[in-house]
Amino acid sequence: MRRSPHRLLRRPLAAAVVAAGLLGLLAAVPHPVGPATSVPAAASENTATVFYYTKTRNWSAYKLHYAPDGGSWTTVPGVQMEAACTDWVKKTVSLGSAGGLAATFNNGSGVWDNNAGNNYALGSGTITVKDGVVAHSDPCSDGGTDPTPSPTPGDTRTATVYYATATVGWTATNVHYQPEGGSWTAVPGVGMEAACTGWVKRSVDLGSATRMQAAFNNGNGVWDNNNGSNYTIPSGVSTVENKKVTADAEDPCAAEPPDTEAPTAPTKVTADADGVSVVLSWEPSTDDRQVTKYQVTRTGGTKGTMVTDVGSTVFSDANLEERTAYSYTVKAVDAAGNTSAASTAAATTGEKPAAPPAGTPLGTDPRKDPIYFVLTARFNDGDSSNNRGGSQHVRSGNAAGNDPMFRGDFKGLVNKLDYIKGLGFSAVWITPVVLNRSDYDYHGYHGYDFYKVDARLESAGASYQDLINAAHAKGMKIYQDVVYNHSSRWGAEGLFTPTVYGVRDDQWSWYYDEKNEGFEYDGLSVESKSGKSYYNGDLWSTAEPSGNTCVNWGKPTGGTSAEGYRIYNCQWPSPTSGMFPKAYYHNCWIGNWEGEDSRSCWLHEDLADFDTESAPVQNYLIGAYNKYIDMGVDGFRIDTAVHIPRTTWNRRFLPAIQERVTSQFGAEAAKNFFIFGEVAAFVNDKWNRGSVNHSAQFYTWKERKEYDADDAKAAVEMYDYEQQQGTGSQPTSTNAFLNGNAYHTPDHSRFSGMNVIDMRMHMNFGDANNAYNNGKDSDDSYNDATYNVVYVDSHDYGPNKSSERYSGGTGAWAENMSLMWTFRGIPTLYYGSEIEFQAGKKIDCGPTCPLATTGRAYYGDHLTGTVEASDFGKVSSATGEVANTLGKPLVKHLQRLNEIRRSVPALQMGQYSTDGITGSMAYKRRYTDTASGVDSFALVTVTGAATYAGIPNGTYKDAVTGDTQVVTGGTLAVPAPGKGNLRVYVLDLGGRNAAPSKIGADGPYLK
Repeated sequence: MRRSPHRLLRRPLAAAVVAAGLLGLLAAVPHPVGPATSVPAAASENTATVFYYTKTRNWSAYKLHYAPDGGSWTTVPGVQMEAACTDWVKKTVSLGSAGGLAATFNNGSGVWDNNAGNNYALGSGTITVKDGVVAHSDPCSDGGTDPTPSPTPGDTRTATVYYATATVGWTATNVHYQPEGGSWTAVPGVGMEAACTGWVKRSVDLGSATRMQAAFNNGNGVWDNNNGSNYTIPSGVSTVENKKVTADAEDPCAAEPPDTEAPTAPTKVTADADGVSVVLSWEPSTDDRQVTKYQVTRTGGTKGTMVTDVGSTVFSDANLEERTAYSYTVKAVDAAGNTSAASTAAATTGEKPAAPPAGTPLGTDPRKDPIYFVLTARFNDGDSSNNRGGSQHVRSGNAAGNDPMFRGDFKGLVNKLDYIKGLGFSAVWITPVVLNRSDYDYHGYHGYDFYKVDARLESAGASYQDLINAAHAKGMKIYQDVVYNHSSRWGAEGLFTPTVYGVRDDQWSWYYDEKNEGFEYDGLSVESKSGKSYYNGDLWSTAEPSGNTCVNWGKPTGGTSAEGYRIYNCQWPSPTSGMFPKAYYHNCWIGNWEGEDSRSCWLHEDLADFDTESAPVQNYLIGAYNKYIDMGVDGFRIDTAVHIPRTTWNRRFLPAIQERVTSQFGAEAAKNFFIFGEVAAFVNDKWNRGSVNHSAQFYTWKERKEYDADDAKAAVEMYDYEQQQGTGSQPTSTNAFLNGNAYHTPDHSRFSGMNVIDMRMHMNFGDANNAYNNGKDSDDSYNDATYNVVYVDSHDYGPNKSSERYSGGTGAWAENMSLMWTFRGIPTLYYGSEIEFQAGKKIDCGPTCPLATTGRAYYGDHLTGTVEASDFGKVSSATGEVANTLGKPLVKHLQRLNEIRRSVPALQMGQYSTDGITGSMAYKRRYTDTASGVDSFALVTVTGAATYAGIPNGTYKDAVTGDTQVVTGGTLAVPAPGKGNLRVYVLDLGGRNAAPSKIGADGPYLK
């Protein structure tokens, strides 16, 4: 999926609000921030000794990257800190005449603590930084207490001050104070300690004074000094909340009474039956503390009562008895064990017939199946009643062309499966099918309800299950594009969906739809009050929702939209606002695309980044994708795979897929369930800028050491370990290579379970020869490169990260295809490339231009009429425009390439070698399977001449021309076939391994 982290947003509201959110974007290396607000100055000193707390970091090294006030920053990563005492390191630095320094800390390997992008503002003297809190003390001296003014002789008084943090939203709080008649502490003061939720506290010795002046700050230049008047704090216990001092106050953190209040009962419980499966969903319960889980009780059937604990508000129940009444009730449970009343029973009779029946994956070796990739919503329209233009229909220009973004559908795809089969493809990769929700979500990558198929793709008699079954009936596989990394910006239904602040005043009534409690968004249904299918009345609230964590809810930001409309805090989903719970989502923006944060932060404002190391998130996603496995899909293309740590794939998601396929369909089906990940490395070298963690081949391997049991810690440990190992110490494999002329059994014992898209070949497909040489240069670092998915361009990019569809010309396309269909890997074609559809057009411009002008244009106009395929690559009849499409030169080329590849096992599954071969794109391939008796050996040259030395003697037949050559001295010379043409000389081994004669008829390139 294409990611554009700095793309302009789609409307004035988004532009204004998200621009504010982007201020928190972390850079690869933290940058200095502006000067702090003026505060009382401490006496200047020329050194600072900085102590840094290590216990919660557990880094192998600690670096201090700093700049004296008004001075220059050290060179990244900064200076080494030294051990001080248990759990502390320190560094003394010279400040010259500066009164302080700005600082960040890091492990020397790309992991930073830069105070959430604001840097730390430190004074001089002795300073401690502990978990974001800045204070002045020496933690390694006896007692390690913070300095306070020395008491004067006589009575000693103490002021204990509690400060409310809920309204300021600071992660660290300091109190800067002056006992009456005494001196101010050094800026920024002394750190306050956490007291209880929403409060920090500090006790100060006043000596003989009876009160003190005080101001509070976050250690980084943001102050609360009572609007310039400072606070007067008396001795004793005081609270400061919303700029009000309460003397002789009760302790706000006194022990809370026992929790005896039960949560509210879950509401809106629904049970949707689909054959012998039920998906149960409900609205979240509320509690005075926190709901920790739900208990689902099922009754009915012959297996008795079943009680299951779940962490989300969705429960999937499968393999039930046919036509049987079941009843489900849900209770909410809090941390104290208080249990709500049971929900209203939700029942299903089970009378709904299981139609269509669940499919079964075809379960054959995926290397046999060339892949045709379609954006379902843009391929072919079989049912206009499910077309939807969305909120951007007019602005995008789509309305003027009567071209809604959701136009193609499953019915249209089912109707043209014979077209795809007639091209010779036996696998179809489709874009994500889950219910999406955003302004422009036709592509499927903005998932909202992962347990539901988007209704804009389905029709009566053409459900997703119908598509899978129809494809299987034709011997074709369905590869489903899946997203584990993120949801839409509106969260994931059943896990967490944010509520934003909104108000239907004279400025915003055009934007916020009036609430309709009885309406549930499904992308297709039109809400009666707004007249929209993209209704948003359920997404906003004027009142602060229960459990809100978004900071400064509903307060004006001071900014305005392009029209001058007032912008409010929490008016738009953002990772840094506190709107998304850390239990489910990461709370940061990516700063370094080759850094660790690329796997643990948001990559775009429309893509809310799941905390995939969180068990509730893992369970939600595993449960969702189990549903589609059960439907019989043949594999998953994994979007944004690089943005999830390899440890999480290897520990959680990949084993879960294997276990589910095995339990449903058996071990052989699981072995051939094809998983290929998008590990987007847009570089022209073997390793992505030297980062092993961000290179495609890295994800094809298991872990080679044990890491922490906690998934989040394990991810960082693995990242650091593998980065330190470097590119030269990564595992290698010979699985793709022949041993001389002999095939050897590949060793997949270290295989992770994930294959990948060949990003290096994709990036270098400016010409075929360049792609070939770059591709084979990386093959020893994949677990098995014969499973690499190879394409020239896609819905995201063309070669060299071009934003246009490939436009190298028909001859270059023919040459690229000849290479892809005979070299190792699985050839893949983006829809329409068979006629150079939209060549040179910008692939994606969002709603800023009509889809018809882009590489995602609607293709169905080229498919009107009828088409029937008698076999792969064979069309028995065609009428209308589709007949003209099938007559194009590259179509003829593809059909014959698929015929040849399907007839020669070595071209599908064979290992390869270039030993003893001269020629620019020339290689030999062999596949041997002793169990089935298959042995296939082929010599291939694309475009240019080649000489093969040291090959087995015998009779070779060219599958392209039918030419026969008898080799007696171990050498065969092949003249140049010409641009886009090739030769495939197959060794005749007799019997079932006899070399085929000429395969197919001559065409424009193969002749």
